[in-house]
Amino acid sequence: MSRDYDVCVIGSGAGGGPVALTLAQAGYSVLVLEKGPWLTEKDFYKDELSCCRYPVYTPDLADEKHVLQQQNDFGEWVGESTEASGWDFWNGNLVGGSSNLMSGFFHRLKPQDFRLLSEFGPIEGANIADWPIQYQDLEPYYSKVETEVGISGRIVKHRFLEPRSTEDFPMPPTQEHPIVKHIDQACSDLGYQALPTPRAILSQPKNGRRSCEYSGFCGSYGCSSGAKGSSRAALLDRALQTGNCHIQADSKVNRLISDAKGKVIEAEYVDVEGKVKRVSAKIFVVACQAVETSRLLLASTGPKHPNGLANNHGQVGKNLLFSAGGAGSGDFIYSEMDRLSATELNKRGPFVNRNLQEWYFIDDKEFGGKAKGGTIDFLLRHPNALPQAFPQKWDDNGDLVWGESLQKRLKSAFSDKQTLNFEVFNDWLPTDNCFVSLDNTVKDRWQQPVASIRLGYHPHDLKVGRYLSDKAEDVLRQMGAKNVSSSVSGSPAQNLMAGGCRFGNDIKTSVLDADCRAHDVENLYVTDGSFMPTGGSVTYTWTIYANAFRVADKILAAL
Repeated sequence: MSRDYDVCVIGSGAGGGPVALTLAQAGYSVLVLEKGPWLTEKDFYKDELSCCRYPVYTPDLADEKHVLQQQNDFGEWVGESTEASGWDFWNGNLVGGSSNLMSGFFHRLKPQDFRLLSEFGPIEGANIADWPIQYQDLEPYYSKVETEVGISGRIVKHRFLEPRSTEDFPMPPTQEHPIVKHIDQACSDLGYQALPTPRAILSQPKNGRRSCEYSGFCGSYGCSSGAKGSSRAALLDRALQTGNCHIQADSKVNRLISDAKGKVIEAEYVDVEGKVKRVSAKIFVVACQAVETSRLLLASTGPKHPNGLANNHGQVGKNLLFSAGGAGSGDFIYSEMDRLSATELNKRGPFVNRNLQEWYFIDDKEFGGKAKGGTIDFLLRHPNALPQAFPQKWDDNGDLVWGESLQKRLKSAFSDKQTLNFEVFNDWLPTDNCFVSLDNTVKDRWQQPVASIRLGYHPHDLKVGRYLSDKAEDVLRQMGAKNVSSSVSGSPAQNLMAGGCRFGNDIKTSVLDADCRAHDVENLYVTDGSFMPTGGSVTYTWTIYANAFRVADKILAAL
C-alpha cells in the first residue's frame, strides 16, 4: 500500500522540529500538521494586549479549553473548565509551538538526573523511576542543539558541571545588564559561585536569522528578529528549504487511525476550512506538548487499542510533570543610590544571565540530609506595564485610589526602582494525582473531548522549593535589596510540562521504549517532553530538543 508521506509529524515545537529537519535533510518526505496558525517574525509585535491579554498568540478559551482538577478543602478533586475559570493554561498553539514564546533559559540535565531513583532512593507517594538511557546517550545531541538551534553562553567550571564533549558554546553570551556585577559580588561574598546562564538566543547572526536586538520583551513574546531559538526559526524554516518538508498549519488532528494489527495507518484532521481529511504515512510522530499528546493518544482508539493508542496497560497520561519551585524579588531604590549606580541599574534590554546551581544536590542536616535540589535563575522584572500598574489603584488600606494620588503611585512604580526577580526550578515528583484523562462532557470547537488534568503535587516539591528560595533571598539581601520576598506553591507553571508517556523498559509501567517508540505500536513515536519519567531541576526545552534529534536518528534507522 502506498503512503502519502514517509513521516507525519503532529506538532511543530521543540519535539517536532528536530525530527522534521533531520528526515527532510535525509531526503524523506515529511508532513508537519500543526493545529495553530503559521506566524513569522513580521507577526510578532511587542504589544502587551496582543501577547498577554487577548488570544492573539494563544488559543481562545471559548474554542479550546482544558478541565483542571484541583483539591478542595475537603480533599475532594473538583474539575472546572478553563473557559469558566479564565485560567489560560497553555501558549503553544502555533507553528514552532511554545518555543516561540519561551525566555530561552537553557540548562542541560546532569548525569544523576537520569538515575534519580538509584541516586537518592524512593520517596513515599512519588513514582520515581530511572531513565532507560544515560546522560552519555544524550550528550552528543545536547551539543548538536548548541549549533543547530543556536545557544549563546560561556562555560565556567564548577563542582556540579555536567560532562561536555565541547569546550564552550558556539557563540559568546548575549549582552549582560550591569546588575550582574552586583549579583556576582554578592554571591562571592556569601561563598557561592554565580554562573553565566546559557540562552537559546543568538548573540551573532546565523542561518539568515538576525542576532538579538535587546528590546527587553522576550519571555511570553514572539521574537521579531529570529534570534530566539524557536523550532520554527531555527529548524523548520531550514526543513522547508530542502523541498522535502510540508507544513500544514490550522490543521487539528482528531485521532490516529490504526488497523487490525494495531499499526497506525492514517491521521484524521480538520483543515482550516473545517473539512475532515486523512493522510497516510509509514511512520507517525506525535509531539503536541505533554497534555495534548496524551489527549490525542487516548482519543485514538482502535481494534488493538480499545483504550487508546499505546494504552493497553493504562499508562498514557500518567505521571504528568510540571516544574516545581518558586519565585521571588527584591527592589533597588534609586533614591538610595548615587546617580551613576541608579542610571546604570535603570537600563533595559540586556539580559541578566546569572544562575546558581550550588544546591543542585543538597547535603544539609537542616534540610534533612542528602536530596536532589535545583537551579536558581535571576532575571529583571518583566517590562509588561499592566501588572505593574494594576496594584497601584489600591492604597495600603485597600481603598480605591484615583486622580493625582493614582498618578503619583503610577510614576513611583515605574520610575523609582529596579526590581530583580528570581525563579527556582526543582523536580516536580511524579505522583498518582497528576495525570491526563479525557473529559467527555466538555468539548472543543471541533466537538472533541478535551483533556482533563489533575493537578496534584508532592509535598517534597515545596520543601525543596522553599529551601532554594531562602538561599536566593539571601543573595538579594546581600546585594542590598529592599522588600525581599518569595512564594512557593504547588500551582504548576503550565508551559513547563512533561511526562504522560514516559519511556522505559517495561510495557506495564511505561508507554514508550528507550527509542521513544510506543511499546506496542511499531510505527508510532513520541518526541515532545512526554517521554520524561522525571524532569530534572531545569527548564525542559534543551532536553526535549536533544532527545528529538536522538530519536530522529532512530527513525532514520527504522526507515
